[in-house]
Amino acid sequence: MLILKRLKSDFLLQITIIAAIILFICSSVRHLLFQSSAFEMGIYDQVTYLISQGLTPFSSFLEVHHLGNHAAWSMYPVALFYKIYPSVYCLLLIQAICLAIGTFPTWSLARHSGLNKKQAFAIVIVYLLYPVVFNLNLFDFHPEVMALPAILGAILAAKLDKIFWFCLAIIWVLGCKAALSLPIAAMGFWLYFYEKKRVCGAIALFAGTAWFIIATEILIPYFKGGLPPGGVGRYRYLGDSIPEILLNLFLRPELVFGRLISLKTLEYLLLLNLPIIWWLAPKYFTPLIAASPVLAMNILSDIDAQRDLIHQYSLPILPFLLMAVIYTIADGKCGLWYWVWNLRRSQEDKAENLSTIVSNRLPKFIIIWSCIGFLALAKYGYFWSIYLDYLDTWQAARTAISLVETKGGVLTTSEISPHLSHRQFIKLIVEEEELPRDEALAEYDYILVNVRYPGWKSSQEYSRKLVDKLKVNSEFQLSYEQDDVYLFENK
Repeated sequence: MLILKRLKSDFLLQITIIAAIILFICSSVRHLLFQSSAFEMGIYDQVTYLISQGLTPFSSFLEVHHLGNHAAWSMYPVALFYKIYPSVYCLLLIQAICLAIGTFPTWSLARHSGLNKKQAFAIVIVYLLYPVVFNLNLFDFHPEVMALPAILGAILAAKLDKIFWFCLAIIWVLGCKAALSLPIAAMGFWLYFYEKKRVCGAIALFAGTAWFIIATEILIPYFKGGLPPGGVGRYRYLGDSIPEILLNLFLRPELVFGRLISLKTLEYLLLLNLPIIWWLAPKYFTPLIAASPVLAMNILSDIDAQRDLIHQYSLPILPFLLMAVIYTIADGKCGLWYWVWNLRRSQEDKAENLSTIVSNRLPKFIIIWSCIGFLALAKYGYFWSIYLDYLDTWQAARTAISLVETKGGVLTTSEISPHLSHRQFIKLIVEEEELPRDEALAEYDYILVNVRYPGWKSSQEYSRKLVDKLKVNSEFQLSYEQDDVYLFENK
């Protein structure tokens, strides 16, 4: 009882629970408004459901076995929750909790580095209000969110010389996505040479390197029919395979120089650092060694989505940015804030006690700036600028979905698919030069079309032609029609 009373009064627990609830509500509302999509919500909901049912987790969206996607074996234990409650909201709840509980290792890392309680609380707010956390929560589901608290936990375990917990944390991180093996290996380098944590550093360096080779050169090609990981295509200008890309990074530096020194790269770096820019100092950038592989992949990619604060690609950078902030504040005499404070003091000739400012006033400034950064860069505005677009067909779509009574194959739009992905076969309506042949349509038990909002890779004109074709197809009957939403059932 005493423990429970203490937990109830613990502000860290309270703020974590509140954050998890807010994140879960936001992602759930987005899903209810038909704003989640096949990529990635439908993909992970389908494979998790299939695993929970003892079926082969073959993604019909990607046409590949789940392990051939990102080698994210972490979805297998997650599927245990689907045995209890098989719902996409289970994934959204797991995501919200994982993002929220990063507060605990963040607090502990701040306290371990010498920050007082007010400063540690400010760092927790920095974490929660960092735009990537909120934005990624809105962008469907991604396994790497489950790695975030584990990365922070691994850093803490290394600092406390808890080797067992460190190993457990990095094993889980590696299971969330093959690409996370690179920051794990780089973290090992940082821990070994800069933090003097030799054992943990060596373990991470070896484990990250070994898993990268196994996952990208053996596991993924095996489950993908000999093809390389999907991300390789984003670096096609460097080569057609991972070894070739790595080789050209060193032998053909002119191919990457233009990417590294560019306005897009500068913009991306500003976006990453702006929410915490006052509390950074070059003297304490060494934790970013661990984030350097992710930073390099994002900068060199042909995909612009890897250089924003909306998608999942920048998430592994956050723990090491936080460490740079913690080290700077622990110093007390570094960072832009200190330079501005010194300038202000010399101009006004006003003597102030630095330790008092760092202990009492600085946490308030940190929280205020975090709020400003959140208001400027978080995508909460999507709820009224984008997410309400489908309201005029919302009820019709919900009704049509409820009429899909079997686990048979479904052809539908990207936005509707995550609501029907608990089946082995589901595909997206994709616009092509010709409409699908009757024999191809016969594969599906249901075809659900929203002509007004045809979704990703389709158009109203194409969707209308598909509906017209289905109306005269003797194999299908029109089961439901309302507000440009059509449900056809295979007879």
